[in-house]
Amino acid sequence: MRNKIIPYRPELKLLARQLRKNSTLPEVLLWQNIKQRAYGVQFHRQVPMLNYIVDFYCHEIGLAIEIDGSSHDHSFLYDAKRQGALEGYGVKFLRFSNEEVKKNMFSVLLVIQETVKELSD
Repeated sequence: MRNKIIPYRPELKLLARQLRKNSTLPEVLLWQNIKQRAYGVQFHRQVPMLNYIVDFYCHEIGLAIEIDGSSHDHSFLYDAKRQGALEGYGVKFLRFSNEEVKKNMFSVLLVIQETVKELSD
């Protein structure tokens, strides 16, 4: 699974770039903690995969991190379909709410650290 490139629709590249330029506060806060190989692996922001874009992704270990804000409140089925399709490619998901990232960053980072360690072994 290491460094497996997952195909994506080319038109998503522009949308991903726009999303990177217009990150939410929780995305910015988390990015400050995981960028520049902070956990020994490289994460990328707003990565196109299949017909979707994930908030953060590490190709090295196949880990996607999603931060769910209010836009996800009514999209449970869509999110489940999306996650299932990507898990079919071996992607492991971590999901956190906006509130978890803003109010409990320490715990969020512990979960990320432990998951990176598990997937790196």
